[in-house]
Amino acid sequence: MPRLILLRHGQSQWNLENRFTGWVDVDLTAEGEAQARRGGELIAEAGFTPAVMFTSVLTRAKRTGALALQSAGLTDIPVVEDWRLNERHYGGLTGLNKAETAEKHGEDQVKIWRRSYDVPPPPLAPGGEFDFNADPRYADKPIPDTESLKTTLERVEPYWNAEIAPRLKAGEDVLIAAHGNSLRAIVKLLFAVPDDKIVGVEIPTGNPLEIDLDADLKPTAARYLDAARAEELPTVA
Repeated sequence: MPRLILLRHGQSQWNLENRFTGWVDVDLTAEGEAQARRGGELIAEAGFTPAVMFTSVLTRAKRTGALALQSAGLTDIPVVEDWRLNERHYGGLTGLNKAETAEKHGEDQVKIWRRSYDVPPPPLAPGGEFDFNADPRYADKPIPDTESLKTTLERVEPYWNAEIAPRLKAGEDVLIAAHGNSLRAIVKLLFAVPDDKIVGVEIPTGNPLEIDLDADLKPTAARYLDAARAEELPTVA
């Protein structure tokens, strides 16, 4: 049966600065690089050899995947990049410091924007510093001006069904190096997590989440490879 590993990118510079990042293309910190390499070591120790790695078009995810594969001795694995695995678009919160935003709008409102399933932040105003319409990576793409986890799932799910699921159904093991919210979307999809429960699912940076799947791609087992940094997982039926 196929195995899937979800790997959230290591700590980024804006994670360190406590800023809303979303689609902004920031790089890893030295700690983030170390997390990625450690993730690769754990992947190797688990005997996991993916047939392919899927990742987003953002540097922090791509470099995490590359560093993990290098550390695991799997540098010949083909890599597929797609914007639909990008982090959630944080709209008008993009670039803002999270603590300062809570002071301005109130912690309860910011918690709703960050953790509710279907309430997006205010939209990003066009023409500003973080307007992605001029980015060639998104030419002819339906660029959002904000996203909730729900709308993130709405772009991730078709990509999962068209590109990732067929590889798993063919019996191939797959590695996905992506972001907290795009990976939460996949977790919600696989484990059928209710809307009100997915908001409590947290995926640690750089800690590979291994999921065993049956022929119908239903999880039969799941575990974090670094048990010391594990978070609670949805129940496996």
